Amino acid sequence: MSPRLRSALSAVLIVLACLLAPCGTLAAWAAYGLADTGRYVAAMAPLAADPDVRDAVADRVGDGVMAEMDAGATDGTLRVFVQDATRSFTRTEAFRAGWDAANRTVHDAVLRALRDGRADGGAVTVDLAPVTAQVKDQLARDHVPFAHRIPVRHTAVTVLPAQEVDRLRKGYDVLAVAAFWLPLTAVVFAVAGIAVAACRRRAVTATGIGTAVGGALLAVAVMVGRRLTLAELPGTVHGPAAGAVYDALTATLRTASWLLVALGLTVALASWLMGRYGHGLRRRRVPAQPADPTAPRPTRARL
Repeated sequence: MSPRLRSALSAVLIVLACLLAPCGTLAAWAAYGLADTGRYVAAMAPLAADPDVRDAVADRVGDGVMAEMDAGATDGTLRVFVQDATRSFTRTEAFRAGWDAANRTVHDAVLRALRDGRADGGAVTVDLAPVTAQVKDQLARDHVPFAHRIPVRHTAVTVLPAQEVDRLRKGYDVLAVAAFWLPLTAVVFAVAGIAVAACRRRAVTATGIGTAVGGALLAVAVMVGRRLTLAELPGTVHGPAAGAVYDALTATLRTASWLLVALGLTVALASWLMGRYGHGLRRRRVPAQPADPTAPRPTRARL
């Protein structure tokens, strides 16, 4: 194979590897991060202390309480009292326990629907009665007045409409396959591109730079996705709270994208330094060859 053909084939393989690296990172984050209940709950847990999230939850709970009261629509004093009570509740240990339990319950229900191919495609619903009971017990242990009178009702809450279940299940199956094969294919292409290159040092440098560029593009995509996601939210959704949730869920993805940038730049810099200074260092390390005593000595011409 001629050097020109080897260089062209190497360039194609390296470009494909650099394109697949951020795509594989995204797929792995979704499959092994978002689809893992433990990691999901751990990522969402700090939001129980986020002021924007607490205010959004307090407003939603307060509106629900006022909707069940006959005088709630017109009594401003009662509304202020309910809002203060709900905001105070979001600062308690009971709220944090209920927040974690609710997120775990909802996530488990969605995963069961996506992983069970035998499901009938109905809506995904959860019964939050166990969560309510847990919050009630915590409030009773904290000696909150009238905590024992909180009703525990078995009410099915829809978290995923029926028309979305089948579409998301197919996407989940594709994602599970892509999360394994995309990173592996990117590594294989990179190694093959370096192996067939006419100048392997330059191929390593190009692979490092391409990986860094892919990581930077992934970080930009995360930021653009945040802006687009918040822009498409309905008016009833609390924007700052939704932004806090988005940031919590994509924290690992952002870290992975900057790790790609750091790894790519490190590899490119190391390869460049080896090419620039490696030959000089090798020359200095080569010891001088001793004179061969058996070699004939040059003779001087006689005048």
